[in-house]
Amino acid sequence: MKIRAKILLVVLPLLSVSVIMVGMASYFLASSSVNNLAVEFFAFMGEEITGYADGQWNLLVEHVAANDPFMESAAKQAVENFSRSLLRSDTQSIFALDSEGVVVMNAGSLTLSEEERNTLRPYFAGEIREFVTVRLDTKSRVAYTFPFTPFGWQIFITEERSKFYGRVEQIFRTSLCILIGTLTGGACILVLVSRYLTSPIEAVVNVIKRVIQSNNLHETVPVYYNDEIGQMAVSFNRMLKILAAAYEQMKKYAFDAAVAQKREMKIRNVFQLYVPKDVIDEVFVNPEKMLTGNNREVSILFSDIRSFTTISESMTPDALVNSLNRYFSTMVNIIMSQDGVVDKYIGDAIMAIFGAPVTHENDSLASVIAGLEMMRALDEFNKNQHSLGAPEFHIGVGINYGIVTVGNIGCDKKMNYTVIGDAVNLASRLEGLTKKYKEGVLFAESVYEHIFTEIPCRLIDRVAVKGKTVGVPIFTARLALTVQEREGWKYHAEAADLYYNRRFQEALPYFEKAAGYIPEDPAAPRFAQRCRVYVKNPPPADWDGVEVMTEK
Repeated sequence: MKIRAKILLVVLPLLSVSVIMVGMASYFLASSSVNNLAVEFFAFMGEEITGYADGQWNLLVEHVAANDPFMESAAKQAVENFSRSLLRSDTQSIFALDSEGVVVMNAGSLTLSEEERNTLRPYFAGEIREFVTVRLDTKSRVAYTFPFTPFGWQIFITEERSKFYGRVEQIFRTSLCILIGTLTGGACILVLVSRYLTSPIEAVVNVIKRVIQSNNLHETVPVYYNDEIGQMAVSFNRMLKILAAAYEQMKKYAFDAAVAQKREMKIRNVFQLYVPKDVIDEVFVNPEKMLTGNNREVSILFSDIRSFTTISESMTPDALVNSLNRYFSTMVNIIMSQDGVVDKYIGDAIMAIFGAPVTHENDSLASVIAGLEMMRALDEFNKNQHSLGAPEFHIGVGINYGIVTVGNIGCDKKMNYTVIGDAVNLASRLEGLTKKYKEGVLFAESVYEHIFTEIPCRLIDRVAVKGKTVGVPIFTARLALTVQEREGWKYHAEAADLYYNRRFQEALPYFEKAAGYIPEDPAAPRFAQRCRVYVKNPPPADWDGVEVMTEK
């Protein structure tokens, strides 16, 4: 609803109430005054008639003619004549009724019907003296009625109501006309005043709409009056100027930000080839932490191409680079699909981290799945190599899980996001053992503890890698087992328990059964050969089953 309509809705009712109250007060005051005047006038005439009638009755009494019908009729006629002399208009009338409702005296032109006489009977039944309103001769009349007992009369002095209240009704009609005129004039004035008051506000609204539609902050509001609304218009124009300047500044900042964002994206795209994306994000958010490191548990994966020197000697440099690029692209995609981060390329080797800089639900499982997927992808890669007439690649994957130091390690001249620690060294040694044990993937017991409930795992041996005196169990895994492999792995697990409890004679047939189910498997035959040796030449009493490695 517009302001003009609101002004009309508020002011017009207030104006109407005021005029109506004044008119009603005038009407009631005039009506009360006329009513008092009529009562006094009729009462005066009634007193005159009563006084004259008393005089006529006293004459009859004094002359002992009260019972003389002729004399009494003459007295009544005298009263009627006196009453007629009191009339001041043709519409006035004075009449009297007896107890039966018969007109016994009529001074005036009013003629009463039988029905009208009957309507008047209640007024004199108890010798009532009061001012009443009645309807006689089809007109509304006011009357003053009083009894005159000696004659047995109930006298009525009456006049048409309009003769007394015509002016009052004229006042009412005049007040009504004044009300209508006041409301009409007031509405017109209010429309003009509201237009005068709201036109500057409408100008502001129109400018705001144009600004919203066109985004042109150089619009201005016309200043109509030197008042509060004018001051609002001036302030609005100032605000638009400030907003226009701010908008220009914002556009400049937005342009600079867009340029900076593009520059940042270029930097990110370049450095993501060398540094993990999460590391770059961390550097941009907390550049002051670039040189700090922290200790955390991560899973480290090493993979290496076996006999790479021999392969490189048999290929031209461009063919070798092409094969390596396809190989690295395949393997890196697998690592990244498992939320791993490629730490570095070490010649033909890959070092990857799972759990840094972002820790995930089960980084050990992710790293093993990545290793197994790398072995499966290698088969497809080698098919492609064969179709190109290029030599096949054979790789080994070593995985370990443990506490390492993670961070941007280096100096302000050269830094490298990496991990260091004993757990890293063990992962590298396990990768080297894959060739000896003829397994594609080997991982430490620390990894096994996190994944053995998720995928099939198998103990391969207990070894002390080069540089270590304490042996650790090493395992391999599969994403899924065939029926033959499941039976073979079951016998292998039972045989391994007997083997490490020095029950070589009992373990031997189980290893042989395992080898029977999976003939191509090297682990069971290797343990079976050891059992045969130890049956003939038992190991010393401090034997713990650990194989000490003298090579990496």
